[in-house]
Amino acid sequence: MKNQRDKLREYQKRITVITSRETEIARECLKKGDKKKALLALRRKKYQESLLTKTDQQLAQLEILTSDVEFALVQKDVVFGLQQGTSVLKEIHKEMGGLENVEKLMGESAEAQAYQKVRATVLGLLALNLRLMCVEPQEISDMLGGRISNQDEDEVEDELDALEAEVAGTKLPDAPTQALPENVESETP
Repeated sequence: MKNQRDKLREYQKRITVITSRETEIARECLKKGDKKKALLALRRKKYQESLLTKTDQQLAQLEILTSDVEFALVQKDVVFGLQQGTSVLKEIHKEMGGLENVEKLMGESAEAQAYQKVRATVLGLLALNLRLMCVEPQEISDMLGGRISNQDEDEVEDELDALEAEVAGTKLPDAPTQALPENVESETP
């Protein structure tokens, strides 16, 4: 098709040369006074121009056809690439064992993560218990002192005061709630 396009362009150049030549012939004939030959030359020129117009149309159609063919080739390559990609994806899915296998692995992974979290928590608590068993109360207070907020510390102190009052209240006898009689005579031994 590209060769055909090139041939059409060469043909256009020849037609352009011929039309220019026919115009010159018409001028020469008019200078000589031969009006019939001038008219004939102009008619041949007009015919050549109509051929040039048809050639332009054919060239435009050929250009469109060439671009359509090139685009179709690109589409063919894209479709081939899509087919290759699809077959590769199918192979990968086959190797992975399908959707069920992936879901199973995801479930096993989630279970393993949950187990690891529980294990880490239990080990952390065991380590804390071991440390607390070997640490003096002042050291525990020092360790916790930096980890709780001022508000929590105030609540702990309030709770301590309440416990002290409760403990102190159980050691002392209850105060009498009844008034003493006024005319009680005191006996003196």
